[in-house]
Amino acid sequence: MARQNVGGIEIDYEFFGDERSPVVILTPGGRYPRDTPGLPQLAAVLVEGGYRVLSWDRPNCGASDISFEGVSESALHADTLVGLTEALGLRRFALVGGSAGSRISLMAAARAPERVSKLFIWWISGGPISLAQLASYYCADAAVAASRGGMEAVAALPGFADQIARNPRNRELILQWDPDAFIARMQLWAEGYAYSRTSPVPGISADQFTRMTMPAIVLRSGKSDLSHTREASEQTAALLPNAQLVEPPWPDQEWNNCSKIPNEPGRGRFERWPLLAPMILEFLGRP
Repeated sequence: MARQNVGGIEIDYEFFGDERSPVVILTPGGRYPRDTPGLPQLAAVLVEGGYRVLSWDRPNCGASDISFEGVSESALHADTLVGLTEALGLRRFALVGGSAGSRISLMAAARAPERVSKLFIWWISGGPISLAQLASYYCADAAVAASRGGMEAVAALPGFADQIARNPRNRELILQWDPDAFIARMQLWAEGYAYSRTSPVPGISADQFTRMTMPAIVLRSGKSDLSHTREASEQTAALLPNAQLVEPPWPDQEWNNCSKIPNEPGRGRFERWPLLAPMILEFLGRP
């Protein structure tokens, strides 16, 4: 593992594979760390397939720094990813990600389309219910905690426990915020998840979609998946100029089943992501 300062934020990352191989950047969902079960296994298969994989912890995830800068958490992540690639001297790379990782991959591709060779994404969060849930989980809970108990209460939230355990300075990064300023930032960040009829992905305009001309694969979400709606995946594929909508290698209830996986050693809701490896490798290998 290694660390890189990107805009004042310490980012934890690790490369796997030969440094001469084409680079693939793997981004998970939620605020899950890069060592969540399923991610290292997927990275290993991609390395075996001839690629160099960059696995990273986004701000507020894993061992990276906690930060509440930016107009939204998604924008912060996308800007940090582009900045990380610049700091590491990566001129060309493919982006692979699911759930929040798909959103961040799209937003990063919109920021640096000339540097992204290919895009492979799945589980795209979208729709009024899904986005309202994200705003509540990632913004409202923290704002309410700050209003009731100040930043000490925010630092005590279960959602930040792992980040503080992996990177103890994260507690101080939380505590340095004024509660009123933090609540205002959470209001702004919640707005970043606002549903729009003109774009399936918050933070990406219709015009930005047209600039992402790299070849792309979008996996079609399950009809039963209210967190990553089928409509969001279909609309995203339709808006990307050079995208193919593909059926995933799992059943319709995949997300609902994964959401029931217990948080215990060796388990996690991304543990079946290695099933995507053959599809990803076939796509990356196309001329």
